[in-house]
Amino acid sequence: MLKNIGITKILCCSTLGLITLFTSCKKATPKKMLAKNWETEFIVRKDFNGGTLSKAFKNYWYSGEAEISSYNLEQARYGEIRQGKAVLIYVTEDFLNNKQVKAESSNSNSIPVLKLNATKKFNTGIYPYTVMQSTFYPVSNTSHALKVSSSMQEWCGHVYTQLNNRDQFEVTSHSYFENEADQHFKMHKTILENQLWTQLRIDPQSLPIGDQQIVPAFEFARLRHVPIKAYKANTILKNNTYTINYLDLNRTLSITFNPMFPYDILEWKETYKSGFGSNAKMLTTKATKLKTIKSAYWQKNRNFDEVLRDTLLLD
Repeated sequence: MLKNIGITKILCCSTLGLITLFTSCKKATPKKMLAKNWETEFIVRKDFNGGTLSKAFKNYWYSGEAEISSYNLEQARYGEIRQGKAVLIYVTEDFLNNKQVKAESSNSNSIPVLKLNATKKFNTGIYPYTVMQSTFYPVSNTSHALKVSSSMQEWCGHVYTQLNNRDQFEVTSHSYFENEADQHFKMHKTILENQLWTQLRIDPQSLPIGDQQIVPAFEFARLRHVPIKAYKANTILKNNTYTINYLDLNRTLSITFNPMFPYDILEWKETYKSGFGSNAKMLTTKATKLKTIKSAYWQKNRNFDEVLRDTLLLD
């Protein structure tokens, strides 16, 4: 069950390396503290037992850095296993729910989220695939993801899907395939597979267990060309592995994570039928962790910083 979490705001200045705590005191906030060099507004929250979050949680997720983890990827595609790399980038941000975008300045209406950008790169013969899924999940852990988007590029073309959490789930999807083409539709709110990867990092014990209705990851829906909708699934959490078995899709996803905070993801496996016609067979995609670093990667954009890709074993 999702639990209520209280809120107290923090403003962090990466330039000065200072953190100033704002409370509900009557003293006015100095204007100079809202200058442009104060880059990120953070949140200190109540934990699941009513107290403040642990010092470890705040130090880890509100340090002004992202967590970047690289994985060796064995990706099933067209009935064969392809070699590649996957990267999971987790970072806390403030999200403007009305505009459905990241807040670029201090805003009292923003919602703190843990964002996951999940990327994959692999080759299919002569041509490459690039996949990215982006999920904005509230740190409060009390609702569904506020937004999910997915893009996929390869030499045949590209596809893009976006879900916005409003009164209902609003989905917009574009594809170069005739039967998918341009789609705009709404869905009743239910569990999104994409959000479970971030919910796990906040509190694995809050993951849904048992018979569920779950919308599969957008990546899977587009790779297998199945409708984006909820499907019957059964979920199990056992020995720090979370498993989703989709009964109607003949697909199983298992995510193994560190049972200790910060619950980092160690590997995942995804089994389903890959390929088409006589080439179709049950294959397992597998990703195994290589390296994790903490970094303000958006500042690491010089040629010199490419050494960090070596650290992550990406090149």
